Amino acid sequence: MQTEKVISHIVDWLKDYATNAHMKGFVIGISGGIDSAITSTLCAKTGLDLLCLEMPIHQEENQIGRASRHIAWLQENFSNVKRLEINLTPVFDSLVAAMPTVENEEERFMSLANTRARLRMTSLYYFAALEAYLVAGTGNKVEDFGVGFYTKYGDGGVDLSPIADLLKTEVWEIAKTLGVNEEIISAAPTDGLWGDDRTDEDQIGASYPELEWAMEMIEKGKTAADFTGRKKEVLTIYTKLNTANKHKMLPIPVCVIPNALK
Repeated sequence: MQTEKVISHIVDWLKDYATNAHMKGFVIGISGGIDSAITSTLCAKTGLDLLCLEMPIHQEENQIGRASRHIAWLQENFSNVKRLEINLTPVFDSLVAAMPTVENEEERFMSLANTRARLRMTSLYYFAALEAYLVAGTGNKVEDFGVGFYTKYGDGGVDLSPIADLLKTEVWEIAKTLGVNEEIISAAPTDGLWGDDRTDEDQIGASYPELEWAMEMIEKGKTAADFTGRKKEVLTIYTKLNTANKHKMLPIPVCVIPNALK
């Protein structure tokens, strides 16, 4: 990959899109992970306004620390960056308290994890509307188009996706070129939706390089039956998630009424 040229291309694309949309800049949620780190850096490089939101919800301290230090780094290097922390923990707790109780709390863990992402999306769009900003998405190609590893109408609810055509390994390469803090580059990827330190690999069952390999194999027409051992296992994981999460990646189905019924 021609990393420097890719960076310039994305920055130009972001600036042109915002200018043509008559928007003043971007708002992005900073998680402490590498995807939001490089997306925010690319947005900052446009010279347009960038509002970095920290939105903790029962967050692990190491995630909060990495996010805060990244924003501080951005502000040291770019004069167009603003920061704001919105503590969503009380909002989340109030919402949970308003919901009916369940017999087994584990039954709603996934629902509550997705609720965190949707509260953050709501906050991002509040400031986007207030300031005439675009909500910049942080999903990469494997997450957005491979295994659908994001929350529908949560972190998947954005105005534009600057890194969605980049594989995770390419994201790491760009991060190094941009000078993103090493602690973010070396941190294990996590969605930060569980209030603990579980990683993406813990949840998915495969690493990003493995998923990228599986994505390539599917594009070549391969199936799990073509492999054995770990490769067979990884391709099975990828295929299962890709199938289950198609509803996130395809347009919303519309019930078309036949003309004869109108």
